[in-house]
Amino acid sequence: MSNANRACVVLPTYDERENLPAIVPAILAASPELDVLVVDDDSPDGTGALADELAGRHPRVRVLHRARKEGLGRAYLAGFDVALRAGYGRILEMDADFSHEPERLPALLAASREADLVLGSRYVPGGGTRHWGLGRRVLSRGGSLYARTILGVRVRDLTGGFKCFRREVLERIDLPTVSSAGYAFQIELTYRALRAGFRVVEVPIVFADRRVGQSKMSRSIVLEALWKVWLIRAAGWRPGR
Repeated sequence: MSNANRACVVLPTYDERENLPAIVPAILAASPELDVLVVDDDSPDGTGALADELAGRHPRVRVLHRARKEGLGRAYLAGFDVALRAGYGRILEMDADFSHEPERLPALLAASREADLVLGSRYVPGGGTRHWGLGRRVLSRGGSLYARTILGVRVRDLTGGFKCFRREVLERIDLPTVSSAGYAFQIELTYRALRAGFRVVEVPIVFADRRVGQSKMSRSIVLEALWKVWLIRAAGWRPGR
């Protein structure tokens, strides 16, 4: 059966055993168009085995097991490759910890009927964050403003990881050459889509702290984004380069 009219949520996991049994059904319930691809980086807490159990019960769920933890960017790239080869017309990314609300998936899907890349945005009217301290709010807003200024783009939320791509975008932006991880990975993908001439739109979301487990954000991820933005700009990426 062709998946051209279906959408696949790529869901990277590392030690998400507490969240996975709830987030996967919530995604499936959000829209009948959606399938889920769990990309597990050999989680020591058994997330991968639990994902296999879920896939055994839900025909709309698949699992990609990776041998080791290589960072969020590598996990997404591996998942995108599987989803593209499976023929999906639209491919989404989101966190497994409920910081991205599954209830907003239909809004991303609806916008993707007119746009090439849809960003779930905290920084457009109607968007926001929940349960964040002042320091984190300043860091996030400042990081997006920093990247927007250096790259010369109008997108308000460049560092967010709740997105819906039409397959043509991922086919065009030369994924094997993307080297960033963390926030910089999100910035680079959106920048490449813009440079390739694709239509990028933002829809409002509210980003909340994870329900259970520990945050994967670290100082190294933030610092990488700060210097990587300059490399992204210097590369001046265009299709075919």
